Formats: sequence, structure tokens, C-alpha cells
Amino acid sequence: MPTQTWAPATEDRSREAFGQPLPGLPDALRDAFFRGRTLFRQNWVIAPSRDTEVDGLGPLHNRISCIACHNGNGKGHAPNGPGERARALLLRLSVDGQDKHGGPRPHPVYGDQLNEDSIPGVPPEGRVRVSWQEKIVKLADGEPVSLRRPSIAIDEPGYGPLGPAQVSARIGPGVFGLGLLESVEIQTLKDLAAESRSTGMQGRLNIVYDAASNRQIPGRYGLKSNRSTLRDQIAAAMHGDLGITTTLMPAQNCTPVQSACRSQPHGGMPELTDTQLDDLEVYLAWLAPPAPRPAASAAVKAAVLRGQAAFGAMGCAACHRPELPLGKHHLLGDLSGQRIAAYTDLLLHDMGEDLADHRPDFLASGREWRTPPLWGISLLHMMNDRVGYLHDGRARTVQEAILWHGGAAAVARDRYATAPREERQALLEFVESR
Repeated sequence: MPTQTWAPATEDRSREAFGQPLPGLPDALRDAFFRGRTLFRQNWVIAPSRDTEVDGLGPLHNRISCIACHNGNGKGHAPNGPGERARALLLRLSVDGQDKHGGPRPHPVYGDQLNEDSIPGVPPEGRVRVSWQEKIVKLADGEPVSLRRPSIAIDEPGYGPLGPAQVSARIGPGVFGLGLLESVEIQTLKDLAAESRSTGMQGRLNIVYDAASNRQIPGRYGLKSNRSTLRDQIAAAMHGDLGITTTLMPAQNCTPVQSACRSQPHGGMPELTDTQLDDLEVYLAWLAPPAPRPAASAAVKAAVLRGQAAFGAMGCAACHRPELPLGKHHLLGDLSGQRIAAYTDLLLHDMGEDLADHRPDFLASGREWRTPPLWGISLLHMMNDRVGYLHDGRARTVQEAILWHGGAAAVARDRYATAPREERQALLEFVESR
């Protein structure tokens, strides 16, 4: 059998660590990569504009650039309290039922995402207000840990009361390594799902609508694996967050009752050209994940190794898979024989009632979430003054995130909570070195 090798990662440990291309970026794609980087960092402006090719912002939107929610290409965080704007947190919206493709049914007035901002002449949809309820849990040795749960409200609704609605808070994830995740073959994911069911972890694929092929295929992007491909994910984010149309999503993000929104000029048909979409796809596909943090001393290295063993023994690795094999990718080439250490299985798992958002998304139930990759955690605090874990950013530390686990992960959580302090600290040292 051929020897497997690790896919390349960046050794950069600076504040630009999440912005480095994978080694071997072909010369033929280099210009597209840097054009995509410019687009990702560019502020979009209101249409019409003669001075830029990035006009067409809104009419309804959350931010004016991609980088605004993915600071340094890393994760967002939740507001600290009701007086702080929800800058890197957004609300998904839906009502009971499904749309014509089997996905969530958008709210008839507010659509599928609450847009806090708008261009002049168009009322914004409202303001997100996040409050926190704290509780103290004690581990088996008596160590207290404070956990916080968000309470979400929408102030100043611009188009009347929401009424019965499914509301789910989400923070922006990191955007590096996305091409490598797309290189994991679907058969591999199916095999992982079968193995997961046999061990009682009940992992499964989400099957979602792909606009480019007009068919249902497995999803792997989004917090519920509700987006099919990287290109589809980019188009959805441009449409929902910035109000920018593409050939995949050509309609403005205005609902039928939002007349002022619907009457505004646009920035082209579509506003993001296929060439620009290509550039963004090249950029995000080629962004390299960071290599794990080098151990500062022999003692730290030993602790990381102990933590790695505990990570497996407690059951964390059942979902946060230490490695995934790769196959062919239309932009990255043939990566067969290589593997990545993303620490995910890209599958949905029941995470219990405490983390449930009660908002189904295609096959994903209101209690299911995709296993998030763990790579890059060692650099998050350098990129941001605050870090949020889990889908809504409620966890401020890795330990808090572990203690919120429930459902299929409850056994692993309980093993952590009852483990000796030294073993817990070693596990945290390992996770925080990724």
C-alpha cells in the first residue's frame, strides 16, 4: 500500500497565519488567489457606482465586507451583553415547514436571515439583543465552571412582529482549509457515517439542495452541513450577509412585502460576476490551515501527548476524527494518498437539548450540528481579543464548550467532567495546541 502523507499546512504563526496559501499554489491560479483575497477584504458600496466593480450592497445586509465577520479569516464571537452590537453573530430565521427544495421555509416577511443594516431609504429588519444567563457547574473534584446561555431578542423590528418563528444564532466560522475539507470524498463520509452508527454515535450526512447542479447532494459546509459545495457556500454568504447576487442566487434578498427594498437599483445582473465568484472560490479553496503549535518545552510536549491520549480515551476522537483521507479536487488537484488533521468527521450528530436550536435544516434536526474542525484553535486568541466556541459563541473557553456537549457526546463530556484535574488539563493543552 502507498504511504500516506500529511497535506501541507502553513507554519506561519503571525496575525496573517490564516491568510496563507497552501504550498504549491500554481502560477496559473496565483492572480486569481490574490484577486479573491482583495474581494474578501473589500468593502462593498451602494449601487449604482461608476468608481468600483463592487457595488450592489444590500439593500438589506449584515456587514459591508466578508472580512468583517471573519476577522483575520478566523472565527467571530458573540456580544458580551445587550448593549453591544451583534457584529459577527447573525440570526437564521424560518417558520414551520420546508421550502420547495426541502430546506427551511423562510419567514414570509423577514426571509431566512435577519439583516440588521440596510442602505438609505430601506428600513433595516431589526436589532439583535443578546443577554446571558450564567450558571455554575461543578466538576467531580469540585472545580467550579461558569457556563452561559444566550437569550435572544429582536428589537426595533422594521416590518412588524415576527410572530411564530424559528430563530437560531450563529457566529462566523474560520474560513481556512475549506478546499481540503472539500477534497474528502463522499464515499469516505458515507463510510464514517456507517462506522459512527455502529458505535452508537449516530453520525450522518445531511442531504441538501445544490443550485449549480439542481439536485440533492451531501452537504459539508455550514454549522448544520446545509451547504453543498464551497462555491455554493460562498454564494449563500454573499447573498445573505451582503445582499450580493450571483448566478447561483440571482434574486435580491427582499421578501415580497419589503417594497422599498425591492425598488432599489442593483449593481448588475448578477452583482458578483462569475469571474469574481471563481476568484473567491480559488482564494478560499487554497487557504492553508495552520500547523499545530510547536511545543515550547519538553514538559509541554509531554502534556500534549498525554492530552492526545486522553482525547481518544474519553471518546472525543469518535466525532473529532484525528485524520481524514483526501481525494481529487477540481482546484487543488489529486490529493489521493494525503490526509488532513482537521479533527472533524463532517457529519451531523445529536448534541442534546442544551445546544438545540429547534430549527431543522434539510435532514438536520433541531438538535443536530456538524462536528466543527478543531484546527487553528491555537491561534484564535492572537487573532481576536475574544473567542467564541459552539454555534452561537456561548462558550468562552474550550472547557466550557466540552461541558455544553450532550446527546451523543454526553458520555465523552461526563468522562471529562469526572477525570482527574491533571488529565483534564492535559486534554485542554492538546486541543489548544491544534
